[in-house]
Amino acid sequence: MTLDFNQHVIDQFRAGQGRVGPPFENARLLLLTTTGARTGDRRTTPLGYLLDEEPGRLYVIASAGGSPRHPAWFHNLRKNPRVTVETGAFTYEAQARVLEGPDRERIFARAVESDPGWRQYEDASGRTLPVVALESEGPPAPGPARPGDALKLIHDAMRRELAIVRQEVAASGGTLGAQLRVNCLAVCQGLSHHHRMEDAHLFPRVGEQYPELADVMARLRREHEEIARLLEKLQRLLGAGHADRATVSEEVDRLTAQVEAHLDHEEENLIPLLNAAAP
Repeated sequence: MTLDFNQHVIDQFRAGQGRVGPPFENARLLLLTTTGARTGDRRTTPLGYLLDEEPGRLYVIASAGGSPRHPAWFHNLRKNPRVTVETGAFTYEAQARVLEGPDRERIFARAVESDPGWRQYEDASGRTLPVVALESEGPPAPGPARPGDALKLIHDAMRRELAIVRQEVAASGGTLGAQLRVNCLAVCQGLSHHHRMEDAHLFPRVGEQYPELADVMARLRREHEEIARLLEKLQRLLGAGHADRATVSEEVDRLTAQVEAHLDHEEENLIPLLNAAAP
């Protein structure tokens, strides 16, 4: 990608809080900011990434579009492994670690299975494409000042990831590949974590401040329980030795419909109150 095109994608990403237009509108994209190995200047690069089973860890591949040279961002993080990651919903500091040996082979094989283009890039480059783990360190940077806006940002990231997973499952073959299983499980983990945080913190606070919302809060809690059951069912399917794609696709569709209706109802009732109460 040229510098001008990179900057166009960066501007779109930040303005759209993670959403960009063609050709990356349906891709997992992050912004990686590294420290220049020679200059010390901060440089930001848009990159595709892979999810991992471990929350807080992502992978990027130094393909440089099949160039024979490693990209500049890879040289930068080899010297300065402390980086900044932007996912749209969150911005956080991370430690970059270049994978070696079997770890590198395992993750690269997952990448190629999900998108053969990675192998084509490696073949064209004449080099072994480095795979880099980005492991979050510390809490994310503060998001929008108004809590309702912050909630909407998180919800939209969930909607986007569910849409990508639905598309991936629908386009997969008869069985699910390793990376697609990881993507599905990551969605389950993310939804479960978000709902646990709401049940423990947001919902009790809202219920105490707005007793007139008792029926709304009761419904939202019931929906959390219903979604939890769907997540458990999907996780059991994914844990099976040969998960059937059609069955998984049906469950992902069912989960998506339930989650989207739940998020819409929650936002309709809570976001105006949360923003109005902000200082």
